[in-house]
Amino acid sequence: MARSRGRSQRCSPQDARNRRSHAIKFLEVAEIAAGEREQDPEYASVAVSLAVLAGIAAADAACCKALGERSRSQDHHDAEDFLRRVSGGEDAAKQLHQLLSLKDEAHYGFFDVDSAELRGALRRARALVTFAEGVLRR
Repeated sequence: MARSRGRSQRCSPQDARNRRSHAIKFLEVAEIAAGEREQDPEYASVAVSLAVLAGIAAADAACCKALGERSRSQDHHDAEDFLRRVSGGEDAAKQLHQLLSLKDEAHYGFFDVDSAELRGALRRARALVTFAEGVLRR
């Protein structure tokens, strides 16, 4: 069953470029934090949190460019429906869904994120940034 579209916000190609830039920076810092995991395992949760932010920003960038709007719902999963409306966005929506499934544990959990979850989060965030970059080149 599809989610309701939720709230949206109009955005411009410049907004798309700004959100793409944010996505790249979040991902860069996530990868730095992930590299610190050996010294301190708590960095894994921080890295995943930043990867989630990278994915959300990348989704915004793609949607702003392709649709002229992005999700502004309180439920970040609503952004998945926006991504599905972007040409080629079905896989990106799945990547975002999987990334968002780690959000609560990374942000608010009592347990450290494990290595597999960290690798998966970084891989998904990279995929979303790559997707957004492709949309912005169109």
